[in-house]
Amino acid sequence: MRHSLVIVGAGPRGTGLIERIAANAPELYDGSGLDVHLVDPHPPGAGRVWRADQSPLLLMNSHAEDVTMFTDETVDMAGPVNPGPTLHEWAGIDGRTFADRQLQGAYLRWVHEQAVAALPESVTVHHHPRRALRVNGPREGRQQVWLEGRPRPLLADLVVLNLGHLDAELDDEQRDLAAYARTHGLVHLPPDFTADSDLSALAPGEPVLVRGFGLAFVDLMVLLTEGRGGRYDGDTYLPSGREPVLYVGSRRGMPYHSKIGYDWTGERPPLPRFLGPAQIDELLARAEGFDFRRDVWPLVEKELGFAHYHRLFTVHSERTAMSWADFEEKYAVADPDERGVLVASAVPDPGDRLDLAALDRPLEGVRFGSHEEFQDGLRAYVEVDLTRHHDPSHSPDLAVFLGLLSVYGQLVRLGDIGGWWHGFFSYLASGPPGPRLRQLLALSRAGVLRFVGADMEVRAADGVFTASSPTVPGFSVQARALVEARLPEPTVRRALDPLLRELYAEGVAESPDGLLRVDRADGRVLDRSGRPHPRRFALGPHTDGRTPGAFTRPRTGGPAFRQNDATARAALVFLAGLVGRAAA
Repeated sequence: MRHSLVIVGAGPRGTGLIERIAANAPELYDGSGLDVHLVDPHPPGAGRVWRADQSPLLLMNSHAEDVTMFTDETVDMAGPVNPGPTLHEWAGIDGRTFADRQLQGAYLRWVHEQAVAALPESVTVHHHPRRALRVNGPREGRQQVWLEGRPRPLLADLVVLNLGHLDAELDDEQRDLAAYARTHGLVHLPPDFTADSDLSALAPGEPVLVRGFGLAFVDLMVLLTEGRGGRYDGDTYLPSGREPVLYVGSRRGMPYHSKIGYDWTGERPPLPRFLGPAQIDELLARAEGFDFRRDVWPLVEKELGFAHYHRLFTVHSERTAMSWADFEEKYAVADPDERGVLVASAVPDPGDRLDLAALDRPLEGVRFGSHEEFQDGLRAYVEVDLTRHHDPSHSPDLAVFLGLLSVYGQLVRLGDIGGWWHGFFSYLASGPPGPRLRQLLALSRAGVLRFVGADMEVRAADGVFTASSPTVPGFSVQARALVEARLPEPTVRRALDPLLRELYAEGVAESPDGLLRVDRADGRVLDRSGRPHPRRFALGPHTDGRTPGAFTRPRTGGPAFRQNDATARAALVFLAGLVGRAAA
């Protein structure tokens, strides 16, 4: 009998899993045959987010040289390393290019084809361009995967859920806003994938409130400006006349920090230093559990500070007041208050000191006298950020970025530690390309984009939406359209995905943030008693094992690669065991 593996979700994560199955199969699986069923309404490889039929104006958020689908020797995994080209090597483009998403989709389709071709001859891959509706079956028996429009289920010895980013039900606030919009003839666009949103109702010249200043906002900004015929002449935006006027704010009231625009040179900070496997083991071993703010965040701060100051002292020593050896020795044993005193004495220029709180909330407690004064102030902040992130004399910033990658790779082992850390990481490390922020500045100067401020509040009253912020006391703006420029929260209980809803009703475990809980070792889905399902696995952003960014930078350890490898090996060992029992 041929055995069967069903992979729900054939996007980048599903492709990465197939690549690891192909890499590990020669060692772990010598069965008579295996059917791999890929279930996804979108083409394998690119999936929904990287599909071909989207605007060519939408770009990758990473340099082409920083995007790879292939493992290297820095990945801590049991399986073999199978190297392959980065996006820029495959496409033959400059590594510093921010490629468009259509090109990335073509790369992903090619990687998928290569992974399938590398499978043993006894393995056959079938693509089912449908949605998976539910999974059922006994824990110790074959699973049934029911597909939309298919009367009979797929039979599976194992199921792996690579569901990617998911649509979600509206929360209470969004439901109230949507109902108000319907009653009063307003436009309300809830959290969604911007490329999938119908923006036609946002009328030219009309004010539109936008809540969210991250990557979903950047897509919105592009589609409503260049996407409507506007163009840039250097640093000047030339409107088409079809643009609405965007009033944008968020919790921070700031756009994400620019991608760093120079290359690393010289010695890398020796990471991990203060937050590595030993510290994670100790946290996991605590019988009473741990609190992120109390127990984990101090280690994160110390690690990021170490990365920053290692670079400052070893490369820009003329801006320090003691030797690195002396500073490092004192830094290692100092408590947080003592570290502050040490840094103040050893680093004369406050601009060379790492202040994570100020980076996270630069508008905290800041007030402007008028709306126009705030426009000038925020443009000035973004200009300074752009200049700094493209100036290698500030290379400690790049060291902090490497520290963030190291920290995230360690924190993955702790499971769901709350959405705050994920947002903090994205704000500092996963912001837009520098050219996008220059476009944002040009749009602001042209009056197409207006900044509202931090802790933006939206009220629905008097037949309109009204936005205000404590950043500019007394200022408010009214509009008949509101866009929530962010992705839906990836919670299990509010997911619109029918398969995930069925699993939630069945009793899968939820993390405190509502993510699907999985076994840290191999990705098996956990039930509410903490018991791993022997035949169901899950990988990706809907799980509490989610990893940073959409893709892995070469030579950074790649926690997603490590997870893919562990799941592939566990699946192959299980399937090989079935073959052995059948032969006996």
